[in-house]
Amino acid sequence: PPAGSPFKTQESAIVGNTCLYGATGGKLFAAGTAGERFAVRNSGAHAVVEGTGDHCCEYMTGGVVVVIGQTGRNFAAGMSGGIAYVLDEDGTFGSRCNLAMVELEPVTEEDDLLEKLHHHGGDIEHKGRVDLSCDMTRHDDERLRQMLTKHKELTGSTKAAAILDDWATYRPKFVKVMPVEYRRALREME
Repeated sequence: PPAGSPFKTQESAIVGNTCLYGATGGKLFAAGTAGERFAVRNSGAHAVVEGTGDHCCEYMTGGVVVVIGQTGRNFAAGMSGGIAYVLDEDGTFGSRCNLAMVELEPVTEEDDLLEKLHHHGGDIEHKGRVDLSCDMTRHDDERLRQMLTKHKELTGSTKAAAILDDWATYRPKFVKVMPVEYRRALREME
């Protein structure tokens, strides 16, 4: 929103229903909430939004979705691939997530990756030191932080800024939504 606007991005819809339906790639950073069925059948797009309606990540097969606000019901129904990170500030997200094919995991700090990042001078995503897109079973802390940093830079999101400014408090409030069979397949390929 423009400077001085009374609207709070995490309470205002900015993208409608079925946004990223069947997306095969690209990135979306929206300083606002998404409607129902956000990222349904997403197979490769990376996105950050500040809330979603019902059925987010339904039938998702790839990509990464970050939600830094409330979600609707039936999150991840039929989700067989890709990952999602959801800020669960009140601890109720599990009751809105369809756990038939996914598990919820904590986003833990990875000191070894952070040490490697800072030792090599910064942006590991672009300098090739550690490829955060190749192993979706690890590096959650840094992947999530990088996506939120980009979201803040591109949108001016005050919610992302608050999270990044108090990372030690917010990181434990995120949950990772991980499809069970996707994790098994990634480990077998490893």
